[in-house]
Amino acid sequence: MEQPIINIIVAAGSGSRFGATLPKQFCLLNGRPVLMHTIEHMRQAMPHSRIIVVLSSDFVDYWDELCLNYNFASPAIVVGGDSRWKSVKNALGSIADDVTPSTIITVHDGARPIVDSKMATRIIDAARQHSGAIPAIAVTDSLRMIDNDGNSSPVDRAMFRAVQTPQAFNGPQLLEAYSLPYQSDFTDDASVMAAAHFDDIVLVEGSPSNIKITHPNDIEIAKIYLNQQ
Repeated sequence: MEQPIINIIVAAGSGSRFGATLPKQFCLLNGRPVLMHTIEHMRQAMPHSRIIVVLSSDFVDYWDELCLNYNFASPAIVVGGDSRWKSVKNALGSIADDVTPSTIITVHDGARPIVDSKMATRIIDAARQHSGAIPAIAVTDSLRMIDNDGNSSPVDRAMFRAVQTPQAFNGPQLLEAYSLPYQSDFTDDASVMAAAHFDDIVLVEGSPSNIKITHPNDIEIAKIYLNQQ
């Protein structure tokens, strides 16, 4: 019997870096809000999974209106917190009673609208064998490291990877990890797992098209990838 999969899509951020009136997850991409593309691609990539979407309380009604206007069936909604960590914690709390020893939980950014089934399969297959799996791609830019004095020095980019989402984890272990108090170095869910000593986390091949919408120009890049599909 296949292990159950629950996908948490975090879309509660304000999108302050995007510079638009609306948070980036609600901005239009090929005529529909970014978040709808994200949900649709997750449904296609993992068709037998369950999806939970985390939204800011300020935008739940707005999302309901968008879904009505675009005739879009929304997954279950959970209200987020004042940080990504709190938002994920809220989502985990909403599903805690449904998590079995074999459940796999993924956490995905609502502003990453292009997840493909091949990458999803790699992530889930790896998570079935380990505590967690993280998609990552090679860094193509040259890198420099800045010290405390502001001086910089070159580093070997071959030693680094750019981390993407969805990240997939053993469900009970992720729930236990999120029972820890918040720490400032919790930059993603893998770092929360590491703090709980669940450090059997493996990297799997990500996808260059799995971009995160951060700046307005990223919308145009995402359009190119979508049109190529």
